[in-house]
Amino acid sequence: MAEVMRPDGTTIHYEVFGENNGGTPLLLFAPGGVNSQIGFWRRSIINPIEAFSDEFTVIGMDQRHCGKSKTALEPFNYEKAMLDQIAVLNDLDIPRAHVMGGCIGCAYALRIADQAPARVAGVIMQDPVGLDETNSPETFYEMFNPTIRLCRAEGLEAVIESAQRDPIFMQNNEAGPFAQRIHDEPLFADALRTLRRETYIALVVEFRDGMWPMGSPYFAVNEVAVGRTYSPMLVIPGADPFHPTGIGHRICNEAPNARCLPVDARAPEKLPDTLDAIRQFMRDHGQ
Repeated sequence: MAEVMRPDGTTIHYEVFGENNGGTPLLLFAPGGVNSQIGFWRRSIINPIEAFSDEFTVIGMDQRHCGKSKTALEPFNYEKAMLDQIAVLNDLDIPRAHVMGGCIGCAYALRIADQAPARVAGVIMQDPVGLDETNSPETFYEMFNPTIRLCRAEGLEAVIESAQRDPIFMQNNEAGPFAQRIHDEPLFADALRTLRRETYIALVVEFRDGMWPMGSPYFAVNEVAVGRTYSPMLVIPGADPFHPTGIGHRICNEAPNARCLPVDARAPEKLPDTLDAIRQFMRDHGQ
């Protein structure tokens, strides 16, 4: 386990698995939305830490606001998140890595591949988030409504109590996007208590809009970015409102060097071949 300190005072927690392995390292951007943290890979059908650390150095990280990473009481920002990811690579003296994302991790992967292509050897995406004709921004906004309603009805203390009971926002929306640090650090909870309830609500809305901004189906990059991203990509589309199949197919159609695996690539009978395909992709596109 390690931490890297960022210029704004944020500390980013990361862990390295298979540290002495050869090949191009693999940097992971976990699923989980607000809870994009290392432990969420255990909930994934494909857990790349277990699947690939026998051959590759695999780096897991808790994104800012998530897990053991510590960030100020501020809105979400993709640019800051990308710079955190590069800082982890720099801390490990890794010039270039594969990146693998699940869910929101795919948005992170698109951002770093577009903005820092020299650092990216290849991109693996499973269940990319995004917008197509089957969903809407409200699909993503709705999860923030319970904490807003709770704060309006019962005040900030009720939000804090909810976070202390269960800090995982994805399973307890009332706790809000700052729940983990509220739960872990009494002084952070005390800082939240100094806010007026409308200030907290405005902060949650700004956090929500930073994570799921209007204007692009990909959230983290604009609509033309995927078409100009030449990093090799391997995509496993999702099949639910948060991870619509259409957005995975759109990435594969627009990115110059992308290919899609079937939507059911993680079915039990297909999973071994899918793991082999990911492993071969990393071998083929290594440094």
